[in-house]
Amino acid sequence: MYCVRQVTDQLYWVGANDRRLPLFENIHPIPRGISYNSYLLLDEAAVLFDTVDWSACRQLMENLEHLLDGRALDYVVIHHMEPDHGASLQAVLDRWPGVKLVATAMAFRFLDQFGVSSAGHERITVKDGDTRSFGKHTVTFLTAPMVHWPEVMVSFDQTTGALFSADAFGTFGALNGRLFNDEMDFDRDWLDEARRYYANIVGKYGDATQTLLKKAAALGDELKLICPLHGPVWRSDLRYFLDKYDKWSRYEPEEKGVAVIYGSMYGNTEQAADALAAALVERGLTQVSLWDVSSTHVSHLISEVFRLSHVVLASVTYNMGIYPPTLDLLEDMRALNVQNRTFAVLENGTWAPKSGELMGKFVTEELAGCTLLEPKLTLKSSLPAARAGELEALADAIAASVKGE
Repeated sequence: MYCVRQVTDQLYWVGANDRRLPLFENIHPIPRGISYNSYLLLDEAAVLFDTVDWSACRQLMENLEHLLDGRALDYVVIHHMEPDHGASLQAVLDRWPGVKLVATAMAFRFLDQFGVSSAGHERITVKDGDTRSFGKHTVTFLTAPMVHWPEVMVSFDQTTGALFSADAFGTFGALNGRLFNDEMDFDRDWLDEARRYYANIVGKYGDATQTLLKKAAALGDELKLICPLHGPVWRSDLRYFLDKYDKWSRYEPEEKGVAVIYGSMYGNTEQAADALAAALVERGLTQVSLWDVSSTHVSHLISEVFRLSHVVLASVTYNMGIYPPTLDLLEDMRALNVQNRTFAVLENGTWAPKSGELMGKFVTEELAGCTLLEPKLTLKSSLPAARAGELEALADAIAASVKGE
């Protein structure tokens, strides 16, 4: 059974939703599923913009058969060759033997590396700024390397103002019948997943994203739609999402607030983290969140670090080092290029507290533009009531920093 949505005159969404996949890229939990967006233009030429993951191939083919209704498919534009978008390409080539391929030179190289057989299909290599007319619609191709693979390009339909943005402006989550951003409460239901998607999939490449944003800005009022490869199509309030991407790609916090992330073996460090979070709220901070590093997937923690201005790392000492899940988080922060955050440290160790020193060194030496607040709070097994003033002092320092005092 086909399932399509009309985007504009002559342009259709022909993608699919996957609610069975537990992990995106076999890493990131997606309990709400994921959409694979593919778009079909029915102009004088029939043009398919990207395919879908192999798990959704049947749906794509039924959608195409329905809309083409016996006419030939003339072109496939490949924005990104990652298999969640390119795995069904072979089925499309086999079904429509006369179809031509449009992509960057590197995308064609990746196509060959993935073993896609395109013998007999014309390859049209495009560069930044090239244009092609498909009838009423003229499309400009714009390269977007490292958003988030080096072969990526986006394309702009000058006729409708639609930007086919590849993995930029994507979001975790199945669409569930709602295709457009104005058919949903995005801020309430989708923003966290959009941020988690950006931070973990594209987040390392802030400079490349800024370059793409400049290309989008150059389109001015001609930009009417953003059609990503995952998540909703944006047809209203584009500035809202563009501003989010601008903040995230400049590593600027969305909000002033504190993420307290603790690693606790027997509950004592957790207890101190809980008390610290309460003390911060008592000081008037409305954005305070508390996370157990052992039971929270790191993708959510990275997303929260992208959201908030301050991070408290509370960790036990483990084998004279940082608690392994906390160390994993720090390594992910470095890999994803986390910058411009303020950190505070709480350490615990029964006989030789060491994690605070090591976490502080990591923050100041491995994360660009990050600062470390004093005082450091050291626990030896637990925090007795007699030392509650030390936790209060740390809360004072954090609250003052958040408020800019």
